[in-house]
Amino acid sequence: MRESNDKLSTPIEYLKGVGPAKAGLLNKDLGIFTFEDLLQHYPFRYVDKTKVYQISEIQENMPFAQFKGKLTSLRLMGQQRSKRLVARVYDGTGSIELIWFKGVSMLQKILDLNQEYLVYGKPSVYNGKVNIPHPEMELLEGGKPQGNKLEGVYSTTEKLKSRGLDSKGLHKLMQMLFTKVGREDLPEYLPAKLKQEFRLPDRYDAMKEVHHPTTVEKANAARLRIKFDELLFIQLSLLSRKVNRIQKVKGIIFENLGEHFHNYFDNFLGFELTGAQKRVLREIRRDTRYGGQMNRLLQGDVGSGKTVVALMTMLMSVDNGLQACMMAPTEILAQQHYKGLSEELQDMEVEVALLTGSIKGKKRREILERLLAGEIDILIGTHALIEDTVKFKKLGIAVIDEQHRFGVAQRARLWAKNEDFPPHVLVMTATPIPRTLAMTLYGDLDVSVIDELPPGRKSIQTMHLKDKDRLRIFKFMKEQIQLGRQVYVVYPLIKESETMDYKDLMDGFDSITRAFPLPDYAVSVVHGQMKPADKEYEMQRFVKGETQIMVATTVIEVGVNVPNASVMIIESSERFGLSQLHQLRGRVGRGADQSYCLLVTGEKLSNDGRKRLRAMVDTNDGFKIAELDLQLRGPGILSGTQQSGMEKLKMASLTEDTRLLARVRTAVEDIFEEDPNLGKPEHEKLRQELVLYNKHNNRNWSRIS
Repeated sequence: MRESNDKLSTPIEYLKGVGPAKAGLLNKDLGIFTFEDLLQHYPFRYVDKTKVYQISEIQENMPFAQFKGKLTSLRLMGQQRSKRLVARVYDGTGSIELIWFKGVSMLQKILDLNQEYLVYGKPSVYNGKVNIPHPEMELLEGGKPQGNKLEGVYSTTEKLKSRGLDSKGLHKLMQMLFTKVGREDLPEYLPAKLKQEFRLPDRYDAMKEVHHPTTVEKANAARLRIKFDELLFIQLSLLSRKVNRIQKVKGIIFENLGEHFHNYFDNFLGFELTGAQKRVLREIRRDTRYGGQMNRLLQGDVGSGKTVVALMTMLMSVDNGLQACMMAPTEILAQQHYKGLSEELQDMEVEVALLTGSIKGKKRREILERLLAGEIDILIGTHALIEDTVKFKKLGIAVIDEQHRFGVAQRARLWAKNEDFPPHVLVMTATPIPRTLAMTLYGDLDVSVIDELPPGRKSIQTMHLKDKDRLRIFKFMKEQIQLGRQVYVVYPLIKESETMDYKDLMDGFDSITRAFPLPDYAVSVVHGQMKPADKEYEMQRFVKGETQIMVATTVIEVGVNVPNASVMIIESSERFGLSQLHQLRGRVGRGADQSYCLLVTGEKLSNDGRKRLRAMVDTNDGFKIAELDLQLRGPGILSGTQQSGMEKLKMASLTEDTRLLARVRTAVEDIFEEDPNLGKPEHEKLRQELVLYNKHNNRNWSRIS
């Protein structure tokens, strides 16, 4: 977060003890390029060296032992692979043997007989006697240990260790760094009120204490300050963009809730909206009438009714003489939305059209001409919507379904379809996002949550079964098919092993067709190596009920809505993440019948695999599942490359520091409520630091959603 001429931006090779060769390794292995990068390479734990034992007190079951004594003997023993250096230290209460198997030649040169050392290591037992293998040795001058009583342990690599940059070596570099970096290089920017509220030390003191702690209490306070700062600037950056958007980006005003909205609600809806759906529609209505641009994230579990909310939102746009569009990640899902919305609106004077990559020639030209003329009210499509040739007369709202599947540039192009005012944006996801992740990844958006399912929807029964239960599974499938139901059987698809996955799927398909033969049964198969037309043909056979079983890879995770399908069987389910398992389970349970999800695994499971399957069996709540997924896999995997701010979290953790994050979020909201532009004198340094932070963490995607 420094300017280029700042001392902290000095290349690491210019620190005494580094040089070009070690700098290259630090660059490559640890991402340390500058003084600041080294400063932010924090210890991951501390070794407590406050206790010094007498040799007579040392026991084999101690987690560590630290003692002072004179080096009385030093012998090289054994040959070749059994070669070892053996020493003995005496302190007046007794003596103990020290032994090294590595670095023997170097140790022979640097260890001096009859000198007093501070020794630190883990006690061990050999031939009934306690010894210390590979201890740390520190030469004592004047009988007193040098350095700190608490010592940081730093992550490093084997290559760095071979060049003397093990944890001890990095610790020495930190000591050298603080001879170069002073208080003036780490000026304080937090307002006094904030420091007092959170009981935080000064910035420089925290940075020095975290590397060279004097007490456990001060080390903990320093770590709190660093975590606070990391979370603070993510929240400041996100909320400042939100404030800026509200102040400067003007949106199209939806003045009326008119004929189409009321006609659909009164005469065509066909069921009572849930309280959560009504609440979200009120939030959207409030956003679209005040003159700013709506940028709202709509979260809701599979089957919670997000699409109905999206439809009614698009009707708000149509009622105000504007157009609407909905962008879906796959052609199958776009076609499904088009079919569903067309049926819903077939008796209303609302023109709905579909535009995907497979629509070409004359038909495509006609759609584009009618769209520009304003004859199409709602356009459903895939990424084809963002092509330059697709021009609206005036787009009022863009709905993005399964938003995590679109890249930043794709959404930006959709956002820029209007020359004067940007359209309102509603992004939807059926992947529940944990609160901590929502406050960071989507912290600049307004978030709506549909947290209740439509009445009458039965909970999906989930069971964990083993490969040995195959005959029992086939029997259950036949029972369900006899009741008129349909069944999904899904195999994993992992890009690194597509050949193996294809074999697994085809082996499964063969065994299922043998157990469910024609003419009594018909089986569809869908996988990534099929041509799109063949894939669509097989999908449609299942949708129409011409086949009772769909054998597929995860291509059906999003996109197929078959209310008659009541059984989801997930093979090798231990190879799936929790979020994906939950998404797949959501393909069933869409009708009135009781639905089931069978998670099939081999006999051997990892601890994490067992936890994932237990969570799936125990709950259908997507938000609980998302929280556990975050704990098991971490935020980087959940959010992918979009989570650019998270790579700056060197010490804070979204899974462990949830309370701190919530408090920081509230504190930042209070600051912006009091001082939206950070213009007050007490916020001047904070604003300057935020400018630097944004400069080095450019996240333009947050303007789009």
